[in-house]
Amino acid sequence: MFRSLRRALCAAAAALLLPLAGAHQAHAAAAPGAGYWHTSGRQILDAAGQPVRIAGINWFGFETGNHVVHGLWSRDYRSMIDQMRSLGYNTIRLPYSDDVFKSGTMPESIDFSGGKNADLQGLTSLQVMDRIVSYAGQDGLKVILDRHRPDSGGQSALWYTASVPESTWLADLKALAARYKAQDTVIGIDLHNEPHDPACWGCGDQATDWRLAAERGGDAVLSVNPGLLVFVEGVQTYNGVSGWWGGNLMGVGQYPVRLDVANRVVYSAHDYATSVAQQSWFSDPSFPANMPGVWDKYWGYIFKQNIAPVWVGEFGTTLQSAVDQKWLAALVSYLRPTSTYGAEAFQWTFWSWNPDSGDTGGILKDDWSTVDTVKDGYLASVKAPLFPGTGGGSGDDGGGGGGGASAACGASYAVSSDWGSGFNAQVTVTNTGTAALKSWKVTWTWSGSQQVTSMWNATYTQSGAGVTAVNAAHNGSLPVAGSTGFGFGGAPGGGAVPSLTCTAT
Repeated sequence: MFRSLRRALCAAAAALLLPLAGAHQAHAAAAPGAGYWHTSGRQILDAAGQPVRIAGINWFGFETGNHVVHGLWSRDYRSMIDQMRSLGYNTIRLPYSDDVFKSGTMPESIDFSGGKNADLQGLTSLQVMDRIVSYAGQDGLKVILDRHRPDSGGQSALWYTASVPESTWLADLKALAARYKAQDTVIGIDLHNEPHDPACWGCGDQATDWRLAAERGGDAVLSVNPGLLVFVEGVQTYNGVSGWWGGNLMGVGQYPVRLDVANRVVYSAHDYATSVAQQSWFSDPSFPANMPGVWDKYWGYIFKQNIAPVWVGEFGTTLQSAVDQKWLAALVSYLRPTSTYGAEAFQWTFWSWNPDSGDTGGILKDDWSTVDTVKDGYLASVKAPLFPGTGGGSGDDGGGGGGGASAACGASYAVSSDWGSGFNAQVTVTNTGTAALKSWKVTWTWSGSQQVTSMWNATYTQSGAGVTAVNAAHNGSLPVAGSTGFGFGGAPGGGAVPSLTCTAT
């Protein structure tokens, strides 16, 4: 909602930063996620029938006048994808506009100095998208392509405009499905971002009924590649009840989306906090205890009644207000922790990776490198395992696990902030051996009275001054020379940096 605010975008190049070292993980051949996916009730299953969970991030820019993901003015695209992987995000939602299909559309604001993005020079926007999809697949990440805008000028309430008719929308959807037909890294297409008034659901008007349009769009996609998932967002208003743009799926119960290929529909909701706009439920005296009922009404019932999978394709906040902090904690709990429910849970992609989203900010801070560990930490419980990589890139262990190989790891420690009464720190774990790691633990002993107060991307125990941190489910496997990390908060601040011991387990 109010996307003119949320898309307050920075098109100027930022100060240049060196690419971060890649962070990688190895995958067992039997790991869930291989091949094209399909639905069964509220679950998404891979080609072998194993349940999977989308736990990802939005990386926007192709839908803007840059015609490419943002941040390439500062970083190499591969280092960004590696960093997403190291943080445990397993899927990238890539917004685009139909402008990228116009002949000769070229990306803007890509930095090529120092060898950054060297293989993107001279490529069109779609060719850059090809490279991003290919590298994400090598790294074990899936991609959902999101038709975000008809053109780079802005969003539209309906799936068509005077300058971009429905025929163009359908043709471009089919072109995308054909372009990536041989790459199951692309698991599906989000047909149109945030339909809103006058878009309706089930009203029967061909010009405004988004449910009927989604059927036409979904069938167009599946006519080219029947293996793809079709992601269908909600509307703003149904039977006089309004909510977030794209976040109202109340009509699905009576008017489900019917496609020519069964078991391909995933319904998508968007949900935001007060940093985007005020809603009545935020001022309810029972907030945040009222929120599960709100989500049940608008979209959660679809999952709870086993109608279809539900993907929260966007949710985000600057996290500055106490209300927003309570909202995010409640929503993450509602989405279901992976440790308890596995893939029997809601799917999600957080908004956004980018720091230049005006009313939410991102997982990255303004330098396009530093992680907002507090915001990322809220998501730790709903992150999920990565998927099998396609090989040939950073997701490949290079055969390092051959005969005579040994497992070993090292760890480094850096304080990211210290305010006296408390501090935040980040630990980087690196595979220093000659064989792939299956799991690891890091131990240290404080010299003072410090206590860990919270930890993300790892679990911990503390006895006296001694701390043991063990990998999470999504970041235990590491190829040779691969890295990952975890963060934590502690108190009090001002302590000395401890000596770490990393053990391959």
